[in-house]
Amino acid sequence: MSDQIKFILDENRLPESWYNIAADLPQAAPPVLHPGTGEPIGPDDLAPLFPMALIMQEVSTEREIEIPGEVRNIYRQWRPSPLFRARRLEKVLDTPARIYYKYEGISPAGSHKPNTSVAQAYYNKQQGVKKLATETVAGQWGSSLAMACAMFGLECKVFMVKVSFRQKPYRKALMESYGATVIASPSTETDAGKAILAEHPDSSGSLGIAISEAVEVAAKDADTKYSLGSVLNHVLLHQTVIGEEALLQFEQADDYPDVIIGCTGGGSNFAGISFPFIGRKMRGEQDVKVVAVEPAACPSMTRGKYAYDFGDTAHLTPLVKTHTLGSSFVPPPVHAGGLRYHGMAPLVSHLLEIGQIKAQSVHQLETFQAGLQFAKAEGIIPAPEANHAVAGVIQEALRCRESGESKAILFNLSGHGHFDMQAYSDYLAGKLKDYEYPEKEIAMALAGLPSVG
Repeated sequence: MSDQIKFILDENRLPESWYNIAADLPQAAPPVLHPGTGEPIGPDDLAPLFPMALIMQEVSTEREIEIPGEVRNIYRQWRPSPLFRARRLEKVLDTPARIYYKYEGISPAGSHKPNTSVAQAYYNKQQGVKKLATETVAGQWGSSLAMACAMFGLECKVFMVKVSFRQKPYRKALMESYGATVIASPSTETDAGKAILAEHPDSSGSLGIAISEAVEVAAKDADTKYSLGSVLNHVLLHQTVIGEEALLQFEQADDYPDVIIGCTGGGSNFAGISFPFIGRKMRGEQDVKVVAVEPAACPSMTRGKYAYDFGDTAHLTPLVKTHTLGSSFVPPPVHAGGLRYHGMAPLVSHLLEIGQIKAQSVHQLETFQAGLQFAKAEGIIPAPEANHAVAGVIQEALRCRESGESKAILFNLSGHGHFDMQAYSDYLAGKLKDYEYPEKEIAMALAGLPSVG
């Protein structure tokens, strides 16, 4: 038997539908509220930002939603993505655990994000939209939307969080190569950006601020819609193609995960790998333990509050019930930029509240140590975000070594770290440090939560 086994599905077995977990929830997630009235929003309230097809997916309770043929044809450029058995890592850890990882770094943009960017660009093109505005932190989402817009002939404007704009110049170059316009956020191009800069001229930015800028641009231009790479229901829906493929691949491997571990910032990568398995669990078909791993520097699930909050800093978005650190929260400039968001996806938050998943946090230095250990064993350098899942997997595998249990552990390697080598250089040079966000500052950010009856 080879050291590493790869399970690849024939492209004809590419899933035909996305899985909607809302159909199997034992109790529905709390509704999205209008920030002005406090009442549940309707499709018309979201129409200025999104095409109607995505709005209907956002509120759908159908279990399966068909993947359009044109989207599936583009998916075929890299999907189905491979499922690897990490035998070398198992050997290094001396664990009886069976470690599997779904590798999304083979997409043209290098991460899982094109699974939704292609779908969103398609539906916007179908409705006659000309431009898309979005935000990005580390650049995986911005790169993916820029690629999708190029494929469908749409203009793309990306507000990139300023600290990542400076840390990751090659992500900016990749987006511009696809034809996108990339702006450091906060910027002087929007009222939201100007307001932040007036108060904090040296602001390093945050995802909440960048969202405010992108939403403002979309709301003011009839030809422009807003596109989001995580958090919302329809985004998580599109990512479930990952887990649907993994179910088929585990049949091929004649195995099934006992534990699923995913890194979490806004929730799309975590949802993509875990939701189809959680759905089976909720339907009573097969049990599984699911763990969401977040940065200790931005601990929305482990130290935040489950409450209604805005998704952005300027309070332009609807109110969602989420595990939040407060929309004014500006996380430290850790290198896992894609996980630097104040709130968790409402569906992921709801699953945590009803006990379907667990959450834990890890520090930055542990994640880079885990990423390098994985790279030396498996040959793939993970993105800093994915390192959080790797750290969680190593912890679980070592517990199996202590207990002697032979569990199957699955995680999603959401992207490669080829554009993040400065982060690894800084780690190896001893320039990185752990951040423990002060309880006092979290309390201050949470004090500004909106009052919802």
